[in-house]
Amino acid sequence: MSKIAATNRKAYHDYHIHETCEAGISLLGTEVKSLREGRVNLKDSYAIIKDGEAFLLNCHISPYSHGNIQNHDPLRTRKLLLHKKEIGKLLGRTSQQGLTIVPLKIYFKNGKAKVEIGLAKGKRQYEKRESTKEKEAKREIERHMKSRGNS
Repeated sequence: MSKIAATNRKAYHDYHIHETCEAGISLLGTEVKSLREGRVNLKDSYAIIKDGEAFLLNCHISPYSHGNIQNHDPLRTRKLLLHKKEIGKLLGRTSQQGLTIVPLKIYFKNGKAKVEIGLAKGKRQYEKRESTKEKEAKREIERHMKSRGNS
Protein backbone atom coordinates (compact mmCIF):
# COMPACT_ATOMS: atom_id res chain seq x y z
CA MET A 1 0.00 0.00 0.00
CA SER A 2 1.37 3.42 -0.93
CA LYS A 3 0.32 6.94 0.05
CA ILE A 4 0.93 9.59 -2.59
CA ALA A 5 2.47 12.76 -1.12
CA ALA A 6 2.62 14.80 -4.35
CA THR A 7 2.18 14.47 -8.10
CA ASN A 8 3.66 16.53 -10.89
CA ARG A 9 0.62 17.10 -13.09
CA LYS A 10 2.48 19.71 -15.14
CA ALA A 11 5.00 17.08 -16.27
CA TYR A 12 2.38 15.23 -18.32
CA HIS A 13 1.34 18.51 -19.92
CA ASP A 14 4.85 19.74 -20.75
CA TYR A 15 6.57 16.45 -21.65
CA HIS A 16 6.14 13.17 -23.51
CA ILE A 17 6.96 10.55 -20.85
CA HIS A 18 8.82 7.62 -22.47
CA GLU A 19 9.76 5.47 -19.49
CA THR A 20 9.30 5.52 -15.72
CA CYS A 21 11.44 4.23 -12.87
CA GLU A 22 11.18 4.15 -9.07
CA ALA A 23 13.96 5.65 -6.96
CA GLY A 24 14.52 6.11 -3.25
CA ILE A 25 15.28 9.57 -1.97
CA SER A 26 17.68 10.62 0.77
CA LEU A 27 15.82 12.92 3.18
CA LEU A 28 16.27 14.51 6.59
CA GLY A 29 13.83 13.80 9.43
CA THR A 30 11.93 17.07 9.17
CA GLU A 31 11.62 16.61 5.40
CA VAL A 32 9.93 13.23 5.88
CA LYS A 33 7.49 14.74 8.36
CA SER A 34 6.73 17.57 5.96
CA LEU A 35 6.21 15.06 3.12
CA ARG A 36 3.72 13.14 5.24
CA GLU A 37 1.77 16.40 5.61
CA GLY A 38 1.82 16.72 1.79
CA ARG A 39 3.80 19.96 1.82
CA VAL A 40 5.87 19.35 -1.32
CA ASN A 41 5.92 20.94 -4.78
CA LEU A 42 7.38 19.16 -7.83
CA LYS A 43 6.39 21.75 -10.44
CA ASP A 44 9.81 22.94 -11.66
CA SER A 45 11.95 20.09 -10.37
CA TYR A 46 14.21 17.81 -12.41
CA ALA A 47 16.95 15.27 -11.86
CA ILE A 48 20.55 15.22 -13.05
CA ILE A 49 23.31 12.64 -13.00
CA LYS A 50 26.66 13.94 -11.77
CA ASP A 51 29.76 11.88 -10.90
CA GLY A 52 27.83 8.61 -11.14
CA GLU A 53 25.11 9.74 -8.71
CA ALA A 54 21.58 11.00 -9.34
CA PHE A 55 20.31 14.19 -7.70
CA LEU A 56 16.89 15.84 -7.49
CA LEU A 57 16.97 19.62 -7.94
CA ASN A 58 14.36 22.37 -7.37
CA CYS A 59 12.04 20.09 -5.43
CA HIS A 60 10.42 22.34 -2.83
CA ILE A 61 9.68 20.60 0.48
CA SER A 62 8.30 23.19 2.90
CA PRO A 63 9.83 23.39 6.39
CA TYR A 64 8.06 21.20 8.93
CA SER A 65 5.34 23.13 10.76
CA HIS A 66 6.37 21.84 14.23
CA GLY A 67 10.10 21.97 13.44
CA ASN A 68 12.74 23.87 15.34
CA ILE A 69 15.76 26.00 14.45
CA GLN A 70 17.41 23.04 12.70
CA ASN A 71 14.76 22.84 9.98
CA HIS A 72 15.94 21.99 6.46
CA ASP A 73 16.46 24.26 3.44
CA PRO A 74 13.31 23.86 1.28
CA LEU A 75 15.13 23.79 -2.08
CA ARG A 76 18.22 21.79 -1.16
CA THR A 77 19.60 19.21 -3.61
CA ARG A 78 18.56 15.68 -2.61
CA LYS A 79 20.27 12.47 -3.61
CA LEU A 80 18.26 9.83 -5.47
CA LEU A 81 18.97 6.23 -4.53
CA LEU A 82 19.37 4.09 -7.66
CA HIS A 83 21.45 1.08 -8.68
CA LYS A 84 24.55 1.72 -10.80
CA LYS A 85 22.98 -0.04 -13.80
CA GLU A 86 19.90 2.19 -13.60
CA ILE A 87 22.07 5.32 -13.33
CA GLY A 88 24.14 4.20 -16.33
CA LYS A 89 21.00 3.54 -18.36
CA LEU A 90 19.54 6.96 -17.48
CA LEU A 91 22.84 8.70 -18.25
CA GLY A 92 23.03 7.03 -21.67
CA ARG A 93 19.45 7.88 -22.59
CA THR A 94 19.71 11.52 -21.48
CA SER A 95 23.04 12.22 -23.19
CA GLN A 96 22.31 10.49 -26.51
CA GLN A 97 18.64 11.14 -27.11
CA GLY A 98 18.26 14.55 -25.49
CA LEU A 99 15.83 13.37 -22.84
CA THR A 100 15.29 14.90 -19.40
CA ILE A 101 14.73 13.16 -16.07
CA VAL A 102 11.56 14.53 -14.47
CA PRO A 103 10.01 13.49 -11.12
CA LEU A 104 6.39 12.45 -11.62
CA LYS A 105 5.29 11.75 -8.06
CA ILE A 106 6.55 11.28 -4.52
CA TYR A 107 4.91 8.61 -2.41
CA PHE A 108 5.43 6.38 0.59
CA LYS A 109 5.89 2.65 0.00
CA ASN A 110 6.36 0.39 3.03
CA GLY A 111 7.12 3.47 5.13
CA LYS A 112 9.91 4.69 2.82
CA ALA A 113 9.73 7.80 0.62
CA LYS A 114 10.00 6.97 -3.08
CA VAL A 115 10.13 9.11 -6.21
CA GLU A 116 8.77 8.00 -9.56
CA ILE A 117 11.01 9.54 -12.20
CA GLY A 118 10.35 9.57 -15.91
CA LEU A 119 12.48 9.95 -19.00
CA ALA A 120 10.79 12.81 -20.81
CA LYS A 121 11.09 14.78 -24.01
CA GLY A 122 9.70 18.31 -24.05
CA LYS A 123 6.52 19.03 -25.98
CA ARG A 124 6.32 21.92 -28.39
CA GLN A 125 3.63 24.58 -27.96
CA TYR A 126 1.40 23.22 -30.71
CA GLU A 127 1.64 19.69 -29.24
CA LYS A 128 0.45 21.03 -25.89
CA ARG A 129 -2.56 22.68 -27.57
CA GLU A 130 -3.39 19.44 -29.44
CA SER A 131 -3.29 17.36 -26.26
CA THR A 132 -5.55 19.88 -24.50
CA LYS A 133 -8.04 19.72 -27.39
CA GLU A 134 -8.03 15.91 -27.29
CA LYS A 135 -8.72 15.90 -23.54
CA GLU A 136 -11.59 18.36 -23.96
CA ALA A 137 -13.08 16.27 -26.80
CA LYS A 138 -12.90 13.09 -24.68
CA ARG A 139 -14.56 14.89 -21.77
CA GLU A 140 -17.33 16.16 -24.08
CA ILE A 141 -17.95 12.65 -25.46
CA GLU A 142 -18.10 11.20 -21.94
CA ARG A 143 -20.56 13.92 -20.90
CA HIS A 144 -22.84 13.13 -23.87
CA MET A 145 -22.64 9.38 -23.21
CA LYS A 146 -23.53 9.93 -19.56
CA SER A 147 -26.52 12.15 -20.38
CA ARG A 148 -27.83 9.68 -23.01
CA GLY A 149 -27.62 6.82 -20.52
CA ASN A 150 -29.79 8.68 -17.99
CA SER A 151 -32.53 9.69 -20.47
